[in-house]
Amino acid sequence: MTADDLLLQIQSAFERRGGDTYGEGVNQTDHALQAGWLAEQAGAPRALIVASLLHDIGHLIHELPQDIAEQGIDTEHESLGSAWLSRYFGPDVTEPVRLHVEAKRYLCVAEPGYFDRLSEASVLSLRLQGGPHKAEEAAAFAAEPYAGQAVKLRHWDEEAKVLGMKTPDLAHFAPLIRASLRV
Repeated sequence: MTADDLLLQIQSAFERRGGDTYGEGVNQTDHALQAGWLAEQAGAPRALIVASLLHDIGHLIHELPQDIAEQGIDTEHESLGSAWLSRYFGPDVTEPVRLHVEAKRYLCVAEPGYFDRLSEASVLSLRLQGGPHKAEEAAAFAAEPYAGQAVKLRHWDEEAKVLGMKTPDLAHFAPLIRASLRV
């Protein structure tokens, strides 16, 4: 698969499911663009910007309904997205994606006040994802090689829910996606 083919697949996924909101105020496209833009504005490395942009790609490629969390089902979008991305990118992109849900669980116990800042939809999904970490889970997460990147991504994930926020479009990130591809 060429880089152009992959970019078309990503664009198609956003066209197909990017309007879904999963209970948040912003849709998946706006959320992704905001997360990528926040990472870029923070001076994150290229791979972490791409991971931030594509962290919820699992939501865009599964066939489950938007209200799946209200039905009591965890989509495990982080695993699905990371597995899909691993066909094209290395662990510097895929591991923060795989770990971004665990980062939420971790931050609920590691960072005072974090849980209180979660959106209602994020609290619902947190319950389905196992709830806040227990001490041994937090220690295991903190020992993961990409835990620090996942925590940064998670913070941008939480901040990327602003209605009407101006961001560049998907084409802006295409050079970063191309440059991050595993050759």
